Amino acid sequence: MTPFIAEFIGTFFLILLGNGVVANVVLKNTKGNNSGWIVITTGWAFAVFVGVVVASPYSGAHINPAVTFALALAGKFAWALVPEFILAQMLGAMTGNFIVYVLYMDHYDITEDGLLKRATFCTTPAIRNTLSNLFNEIIGTFTLLFVIFYFTAPLLEDELKTPVGLGSLGALPVAILVWAIGLSLGGTTGYAINPARDLGPRIVHQLLPMKNKSDSDWGYAWIPVAGPLIGASLAALLFLLLN
Repeated sequence: MTPFIAEFIGTFFLILLGNGVVANVVLKNTKGNNSGWIVITTGWAFAVFVGVVVASPYSGAHINPAVTFALALAGKFAWALVPEFILAQMLGAMTGNFIVYVLYMDHYDITEDGLLKRATFCTTPAIRNTLSNLFNEIIGTFTLLFVIFYFTAPLLEDELKTPVGLGSLGALPVAILVWAIGLSLGGTTGYAINPARDLGPRIVHQLLPMKNKSDSDWGYAWIPVAGPLIGASLAALLFLLLN
């Protein structure tokens, strides 16, 4: 398996299972309807575990443009490979969310609230405040990357197997980390902490025909892209400074 395919498949499963659990919780008449934030954050944590396990041996399982960008910034990943990895991540995220839509199509049809439908694709802040929302995405992603760097410090000499390329054992700490971020920091913006996770599915939401569909909130869309990239960059720079 090539790194491009690995990043595509890893991100595909991340979004299939991650936004799949959101769909199960918020869409009407599902078995998991109204089961709450604990179910969503747990489902996302497990989605990260699956994505990392699948992609890790072949690409290092970045499955997140913020990870790819931070590694390149830290000099641990070739800048020439950054566009390829980000393209794979975006395509994987878009494909994963399209399959979520197909799987839950009957429930999308009977759900009247367009904002709930959009929530199964991309994030929306609980309270809309540009600076606060951006800061929250920066801090969430900073936490993700800074802790991951320390999880994997011995692996950072290998350009490819970094930093979430932890194998089936190491994937569990990363999943727990994402779970902790969701539980503690995710209540403000929905913790995108991954530009592909938000932007790819938002594009799919824009393109899909749905009853009672809301707009795709493009005025907010830059925050879950810029925030994670800034947070990841700060984490990489601080890690280099301290080491």
